[in-house]
Amino acid sequence: MSVEERAKSIGVKIPQAATPVGAYLLAVHGGSLLFTAGQGPVKDGVPVFKGKVGKDITVEDAYEAAKLAALNCLAAAKSVLGTLDRIERVVKVNGYVNSAPGFIDQAKVMNGASDLLAQIFGEKGRHARTSVGVSELPLNIAVEVDLVLACAP
Repeated sequence: MSVEERAKSIGVKIPQAATPVGAYLLAVHGGSLLFTAGQGPVKDGVPVFKGKVGKDITVEDAYEAAKLAALNCLAAAKSVLGTLDRIERVVKVNGYVNSAPGFIDQAKVMNGASDLLAQIFGEKGRHARTSVGVSELPLNIAVEVDLVLACAP
């Protein structure tokens, strides 16, 4: 079963890759690793889940935002690789959470991305992770995620 078929079997569709909003690439494949640019919770070109987690957005909604951001990372990876079936392992997830003062549950938010990747890739989706609280994110999005993926040539 292909990666996209597995995603579809759990009710998830890999979206089309976004257009970069700055002077950067969506993803870069160097050697056996692919690095995605940070992606936010954007659907059909529109940022969703905006605001500070712990003030404007609940942990549960931010968890969903992290899932959507991770899907957008996979779309970026597909735009470079041609197919997600070349992904051999999710190596690292970096997550940035637009946090209200005193908010300390960034890891719970980033579980959205981690849980989704494990559902799609199984054991190969388990990864190292960093979850960081930040004071602001572009476009006031709640979460930004980037991935490091091990890929077949």
